[in-house]
Amino acid sequence: MKLSPEMFEGHGVNRSAAERRAASLGARRSVKKQWQAAWLINAIRCIDLTTLAGDDTAERVRRLCAKARRPLAAHIMDGLGISGMTLTTGAVCVYPTMVPHAVKALRGTDIPVASVATGFPAGLMPLKLRLEEIRYAVGEGAAEIDIVITREHVLKGNWSALYDEVAAMREASGESHLKAILATGDLQTLRNVYSASMVAMQAGADFIKTSTGKEGVNATIPVSLVMVRALRDYLDATGHRVGFKPAGGMRSAKDALNWQFLMKEELGRDWLEPTLFRLGASSMLGDIERQLEHNVTGRYAASSRHALA
Repeated sequence: MKLSPEMFEGHGVNRSAAERRAASLGARRSVKKQWQAAWLINAIRCIDLTTLAGDDTAERVRRLCAKARRPLAAHIMDGLGISGMTLTTGAVCVYPTMVPHAVKALRGTDIPVASVATGFPAGLMPLKLRLEEIRYAVGEGAAEIDIVITREHVLKGNWSALYDEVAAMREASGESHLKAILATGDLQTLRNVYSASMVAMQAGADFIKTSTGKEGVNATIPVSLVMVRALRDYLDATGHRVGFKPAGGMRSAKDALNWQFLMKEELGRDWLEPTLFRLGASSMLGDIERQLEHNVTGRYAASSRHALA
């Protein structure tokens, strides 16, 4: 849609109220036993299993993809009674040069390959080069593109520049889904987070995403609450659903539960599907597997018992 500043300009965000709401979420919601297991299994379906390290190799990516194809050990699947279920992660996320290795390793599955692009994580490259990186990743087989925005546009309130940038990235992505990383830890205010979310959606983002995982502050529940409220407002105004992806700093099964509780309470059951919700994580899967083994055996296993992602 066209840029419509009236949808976000003057929209205040009460930080203390957002923080109170976020703090109450985990405290008031608790699931145990088989219900907790069900929530954690759903979290696995929504994980973008990620490796974005400077020493990534083809072999590491292949190992990650093997974990994405079979995230739980066979004895855990049997113990949970889901051995007949096709359980995979939502996607595998890598750097553009690693995309061909991931595509090859995931051949024969429905697991999409996501690629970061546009000068990740800072995004401080000429726009022409950032767009070319998107086209390269798409050409190598990436079905999803995680782009980073220019934070300066947000900090200066230059919404038309931000809109044009994301719209150009949307066009360069073609048929691939576009996830707009807002790097919320760099945006200073929750009002900026709300406004940047709205602009990214207006420019055509299929998902809005909290963080690169490289900022000093990454995904938090208060920031996620503001972004989710923006999703809800955008849906009310346009009838169009946009997905949400928190990323960075999420490591535990409890984190997986809390973000799902947020989605369920604020947006409803539909936003607990991989088409509208992703968790950007890697080590989180290991803790989920450990918790599910406890559900089956009554004991916590050493982390060495589980295959590394």
